[in-house]
Amino acid sequence: MGVAAGSMALKEAGVTVPHGIITGTAYGCLEDTGIFLNKLIENNEYALNPTPFIQSTHNTIGSQIALLIQCQGYNQTYTQGAFSFESSLLDALLELQDFPAQSLLVGGVDEITSTSHAIQKRFGLFKNEMNNLELFNGNEKGTLNGEGAAYFVLAGEKKGDDAVCIEAVKTLYKPGDTELKKGIDEFLESAGIEASGIDLVLIGKSGDQKFDLKTNEITSTFFSSSSVGVFKHLCGEYPTASAFALWLATRIIQENFMPEAIVVRNTNRPLKRLLIYNPYFGTHHSLILLRAC
Repeated sequence: MGVAAGSMALKEAGVTVPHGIITGTAYGCLEDTGIFLNKLIENNEYALNPTPFIQSTHNTIGSQIALLIQCQGYNQTYTQGAFSFESSLLDALLELQDFPAQSLLVGGVDEITSTSHAIQKRFGLFKNEMNNLELFNGNEKGTLNGEGAAYFVLAGEKKGDDAVCIEAVKTLYKPGDTELKKGIDEFLESAGIEASGIDLVLIGKSGDQKFDLKTNEITSTFFSSSSVGVFKHLCGEYPTASAFALWLATRIIQENFMPEAIVVRNTNRPLKRLLIYNPYFGTHHSLILLRAC
């Protein structure tokens, strides 16, 4: 998934070899991890094939892309749980501030395996089988398990065909209600924009009422005049789902159109400034502000 997404992003941007590759992944290559651990048990820790272990490491994704395109530049992988993709974005933005002429391939990737799903389901994180488009209709606990890969080509200097600019990124870990509201206020202030200036808020509601109630409160408190959209019924819940949200937000800005499937509230404003607000199980809150170039 990661190699395919990276290749598509480079092709769309018209970049053959970027100056660097930055990847965010919480779990890394889970399938190969499962294979190695199962063999460890089956062989009683003897005569193990090291290949699955080598391929299970988190930096395999960025390394595979680099090998395929012969990119020998900066290559970094962030594994900060549900902040992995945001950490990658922050690193890229800092790098481009110092060297704006560069182009960087930045992405977020995570996958589901039968083993990881079974383990997480034991903790009551996921709902039983359901139609994903009905994720927000029920009141039961749990969300929809997800996976995905999304890569983007970021540059410090605007080119003719660029459509979207990332203005700011912020993360908040386990904030209380007061801290969360203060954090959002400070984020908007530092970005030089008022909440009323946001045309669309793309929120990471998960379908778990325990967490969505607070998300709804934040949306109604800060962004009462903005359009509101959701996205996790399309990709599921996973640590780097904000990468999918960034892809979706980019397409929305490019087309100046909000798909009916994501609409919670449509104020029919031109879609020039978008905010992605992604709360992951009520602990990891991230904010990504975008605007049309």
